[in-house]
Amino acid sequence: MSASLTVVSTGPLATFQDLGRPGFAHLGVPRSGAADLPALRQANRLVGNAEGAAAVEVTLGGWSARATGRLLIAVTGPAVRVRVGGKDVGSHGAVPVSDGDLIEVSTPPRGCRNYVAVRGGFDAPAELDSRSTDTLSGLGPAPLRNGDVLAVGTDADVWPATTFAPAGAVPDLVDLIADPGPRDDRLVDVGVLAVGRWTVTPASNRVGLRLDRTDAAPLPRHRDDLPELRSEGVPLGGVQIPPSGQPVIFLADHPVTGGYPVVAVLNPESVWRAAQLTAGDVVRLRLR
Repeated sequence: MSASLTVVSTGPLATFQDLGRPGFAHLGVPRSGAADLPALRQANRLVGNAEGAAAVEVTLGGWSARATGRLLIAVTGPAVRVRVGGKDVGSHGAVPVSDGDLIEVSTPPRGCRNYVAVRGGFDAPAELDSRSTDTLSGLGPAPLRNGDVLAVGTDADVWPATTFAPAGAVPDLVDLIADPGPRDDRLVDVGVLAVGRWTVTPASNRVGLRLDRTDAAPLPRHRDDLPELRSEGVPLGGVQIPPSGQPVIFLADHPVTGGYPVVAVLNPESVWRAAQLTAGDVVRLRLR
């Protein structure tokens, strides 16, 4: 009997994710992949998979699935309550699962996305060398639905050196570090980004994190003495400023081109940190 998981509940959004589709931007295809790549890699290491094995990315909890066969799983991302067979087992550790056990991932107290890895990875159909669900372009498997059967694959590697890992915490005030450019000259003063604090709006998703002011600090303004900017390539972690002045930070499923200026780019660590933010979280932008 082949091992598998049958989805009982998906929560707000659950998708297959791996390391994504780098190298296809010239074809109009975003990288996609796990929004928090270090958390995906950690989950796979804990169960002895290749780091790029497909896992389930669970957004804001509420996910559960029933096991067929014996499995080894790990849940990473923000610290979260995990139950297997009705017993609390915790996150950030390799956990054996028996046939018929129900796996439950609750909503994390802080943070947005958890990663459920199974030893062997999930055997989802691949497009352009990736099993990732791209919510913008529609490439890859559809978002998971109740009743879906998730087959276990063959991406198991050597047995892991450790089966436990530390769980990170999301602070009350999150610092995001960015370098100015490439179009910071399109603003009257790019330094306004680093003044005061910003709050994450409910319009955020895997495409981008949308920010608004929490205080009386000014919004960035476009210069009015320059011609309209032509559409051009945009990077992961790019900070785009639309005419409203409310920044958009591009995440995993971002478009590959855009017509508003990208005035700063987050460093990689800040991109993964941004991927764990939820509506109402407060951030500071730090320009280097």
